[in-house]
Amino acid sequence: MDYFYLKALHIIFVVTWFAGLFYIVRLFIYHVEAEDETPEAKAILQKQYKLMSSRLWYGITWPSAILTAIIAFWLLFGTDIGKSWLLMPWMHIKLVFVAALYFYHFACHRIFSQLQKNQIKYSSFKLRIWNEVATVLLFAIVFLVILKDSIGWVWGIIGLLLFSGLLMMGIKWYKKTRK
Repeated sequence: MDYFYLKALHIIFVVTWFAGLFYIVRLFIYHVEAEDETPEAKAILQKQYKLMSSRLWYGITWPSAILTAIIAFWLLFGTDIGKSWLLMPWMHIKLVFVAALYFYHFACHRIFSQLQKNQIKYSSFKLRIWNEVATVLLFAIVFLVILKDSIGWVWGIIGLLLFSGLLMMGIKWYKKTRK
């Protein structure tokens, strides 16, 4: 298959995977917040959130994560361009962030499984913070792919930490304004 078709498919599945990751954690938050409702409302809401989560997780998020990985391996090991990328330091760092993203995905799967069994182990506030982990990983991966070696790693790390700090401040501000 032509390299550019593979690259386009890879980008499409990365986008749908991130969409699933962003939305699944929002559904986790809503599921947890339904605990504060009346017993009747709680039962209805949590049943609906379980159904929505299941459809999203198994219908979009997991297939997108798997197809992203398959196409990435094809791009890296099945094309000359990909093989040359494997020699570049920025790709090694990108692959570390991608590995972190898969760990995040598996951690989300654990939370998904717990909520499907009505096991609530995290507050909505903790889940809001957890939701931002995917955002930080997205920024890191995209900047690495686009800028490659043109960004100084020290400044990149400092920028990522500052961005994470701003996200935390935004979450705390949002929590205050909700009360």
